[in-house]
Amino acid sequence: MQETIRVLVVDDEEPLRRLLKKELGRKGFSVEVASDGGEALAILRENVFDVLLLDIVMPGIDGIELMNRLKADPASPVIVVLTGRATVETAVEAMKNGAYDYLSKPYKLDELVIVINRAFEYGRLSKKSQLLEQELVRKESPAEFICRSRQMKEILGLIRKIAPTDSPVFVQGESGTGKELVANTIWRYSRRSGSPFVALNCATLSENLIESEIFGHEKGAFTHAYQKKHGLVEVADRGTFFLDEIAEMPLGLQAKLLRFLDSGEFRRLGSNKTLQVDVRLIAATNKELKELVKNGDFREDLYYRLNVINITIPPLRERKEDIPELAEHFLRKYGKKMGKQIDGFKPGATEILNNYPWPGNARELENVVERGVILCDNSMIGPEDLSISAPPTETEMSANPSLEEIEKDYILRVLRENGGNQSRASQILGIDRKTLYLKLKKYGIS
Repeated sequence: MQETIRVLVVDDEEPLRRLLKKELGRKGFSVEVASDGGEALAILRENVFDVLLLDIVMPGIDGIELMNRLKADPASPVIVVLTGRATVETAVEAMKNGAYDYLSKPYKLDELVIVINRAFEYGRLSKKSQLLEQELVRKESPAEFICRSRQMKEILGLIRKIAPTDSPVFVQGESGTGKELVANTIWRYSRRSGSPFVALNCATLSENLIESEIFGHEKGAFTHAYQKKHGLVEVADRGTFFLDEIAEMPLGLQAKLLRFLDSGEFRRLGSNKTLQVDVRLIAATNKELKELVKNGDFREDLYYRLNVINITIPPLRERKEDIPELAEHFLRKYGKKMGKQIDGFKPGATEILNNYPWPGNARELENVVERGVILCDNSMIGPEDLSISAPPTETEMSANPSLEEIEKDYILRVLRENGGNQSRASQILGIDRKTLYLKLKKYGIS
């Protein structure tokens, strides 16, 4: 039986509300109406809708303000804006504030029905988009570790031993070393490989939203929780849940995570009902948790509970045997993606790749090779195609630069290459904006 699409019409014109309720009802939709944004918010607190048909210009809470209020709720309905005051400016503003589509009055009923159906399908897909994106990343990632070094071969051997168990795993390593790849590989070799692998970066969410993302919330649990939301632990049931940057998790939530690890039980925000799932947890950080425990910024009991199995990934500069094979892998990946036949690297380019200190680790190597594929006009990538140069001589830099010197130079270079865009730079560096800001402050970079 086809699912009934639930539609909320928000418009200050009573005849239009009455008409849409009647005609859309005839088309098989379940329709409710509201005369302004305030009434719509009250209805949304009590009911779940798939699509919101929204007028922009209304007294009181108008369409743009209502969209801004609904932004904070990831379970809010898909918004289609309807307005009689159609201008390019209002259309652009509506889209910027989260509208899926835009229709100008007057419009044909058949056209509106098509848009509602499309919006409904979009909403269904967007709820799964995070998992689909992660699935795409997993399909593009190598099923096996690409490694030649002794250190990485030992890590792969350890992964094969621990994968069949359900014990928590704690992965440590600098940004860009491949912590999520380790988690993915554990999942692939485990008995849970037929169930979801769900990843969440704790550094990308505010303190208020992170608990809702992990454990979900009930309708009305907080100001903008207009609908119930299932947490990622429910999505990952019988599978694997990867928590990256766990050092960024608030202390209060750490206690709840510890209880969840011990029992598999949790409560959604705003609920007294205890739920239970079967999830294997893998946590990762690029920070030294022992120091955070000493400073009281991370719970000691959670640290020991997570640290049942510890995997520490060495930085790329300490396993240079892996550079040629990784570079060839990235070359094949981006050559195929861009439809270019590039056979390899010229000797000068290979020398640069092998001798560069790679402060951004494998992620930086991937970015450099991707750029090389884009710029290369021949069958081989040369030094001129790379965004790095030969390492500095001893007169230019100390023979043994400190990690801080390398990191500062790398951050400066990435910022220069991206025109000072900190959002883009933080993505390339594999850190959140807050961490980048603190590093800029530390190194006195304005």
